[in-house]
Parts: sequence; C-alpha cells; structure tokens
Amino acid sequence: MNLQAVRSIYTFEMARAGRTLLQSLISPVISTSLYFVVFGAAIGSRIQEVEGVSYGAFIVPGLIMLMLLTQSVSNASFGIFFPKFTGTIYEVLSAPISYFEIVLGYVGAAASKSAILGLVILGTANFFVDLHIQHPFMMMLFLLLTALTFSLLGFIIGIWADSFEKLQLVPLLIITPLTFLGGSFYSIDMLPPFWQAVTLANPVVYLVSGFRWSFYGISDVSVIASLVMIGAFLAVSLAVISWIFRTGYRLRP
Repeated sequence: MNLQAVRSIYTFEMARAGRTLLQSLISPVISTSLYFVVFGAAIGSRIQEVEGVSYGAFIVPGLIMLMLLTQSVSNASFGIFFPKFTGTIYEVLSAPISYFEIVLGYVGAAASKSAILGLVILGTANFFVDLHIQHPFMMMLFLLLTALTFSLLGFIIGIWADSFEKLQLVPLLIITPLTFLGGSFYSIDMLPPFWQAVTLANPVVYLVSGFRWSFYGISDVSVIASLVMIGAFLAVSLAVISWIFRTGYRLRP
C-alpha cells in the first residue's frame, strides 16, 4: 500500500477543514445549541421524561446522529466532487495509487472530521444536560461505523453529482428528513401502531436507536438489528464504490 499517497490525500482534506473552521465546526455546534434551546425549552417543558430519561438528555443521541449523518455525507461528497469539478481528479487517477487507497484517503478524512464533530457536539451537550453513557465502547463503535458508512455514501454522491445543486440534493431532501422522522426527537413507541410500522421502514431509526441504547440502555429496536443495518449499508456502499471504479462511472472525461 502506498501510505504516502494516502497520507497526502488525508492531510490535505483535514487541512481543508481547518481552513473552513467556521463552516466545518462552529456552525454545526451553534445549530446544535439552538436545537437544545428550542426543543429543550419548548417541548421539554411539556414532556418531562421519555422512558425514564429527561427529554433534554433523550434527544442528545438524535442530535449527534443528525449532525453526523449530514456532515459525513457533505464532507465526503464535496471532498471528491471538487477535484472532479476542477479536473484535478484525473491527476489522482493517473498517479501510482490504487482505487482502494484513493477511497481510504478521502473517506478516511471525511469520517475523521465527522467523528470529531460528533465528539465536540457531545461535549457541547454537557453544558445543557447531565449525560451518563452506559456503554462507552458501543457508543464509539456506533459513532465510527456511522461516520464511515455515510462518508462512503457521500463519496458515491460526489462521484454521481455533476453540479453543486445535485451535491446538496440527497443531504437536504433525503438524509435530513429521514433523520427527523427516525426517532431523533421522540420514541417511536409514542406513535400509533400504524405509524410505528411505517417508521420501522426508515433505516435511520436503527442507527438512532442503537446509538441511544449506548447512552441510556433504551432503544426502539434491538441493538443487533441496529448493527446489522449499519453492516448491510456499509456492504452496499462498498459494493457500489467497487462498481464505480471497475466501470469508470462518472470518472472519465
């Protein structure tokens, strides 16, 4: 493996995050704080507890997951789209570096940035509520697997998109609505039976539920189902990326 090439891509992408610190870190933290103010004050005054957990603490895993999903997709998609847009991607493709190493550099940097952001938001949440993580190892596992999986999805979107409008299409119209409707701010047990069944078709439910279990030991679906869902999504993403590089889809001039 050409570790020098992987390191070059990785450090360049991480440095780009440093140059756009306001957008990469500060803006999501401010958004999270506003969610706490709005949901914690407005709804928290009406819903004191959910399954024995204060409402403010209950929404923390959902908020982290919301930012994690959207930022993972955005970071990875822009990271590979911009070289396509400027034409420098062909220099990368013609360099003595394998497709696996290209993906490792870009996706590794996007997943790292998203995981760091998730931990920063977790630290921010401590200023608003008291948090007690029952299963810290599983929390980190869910955090890293989710960041990696959705960074792979973002990489696919960056390859597919041929304009900045398409680059934002999936995060804005699919990822964010699915996260809001995936139990981020409520338990699906609070829904009528019909809508509970409909909600279980939303894959984000399994991610949020498993992540919340790692905090409080409560979940809407089994932890095994959550891990299987992440694993299946990871496998599908890897298969699609493998197909993209085998066929040259959207990579050829």
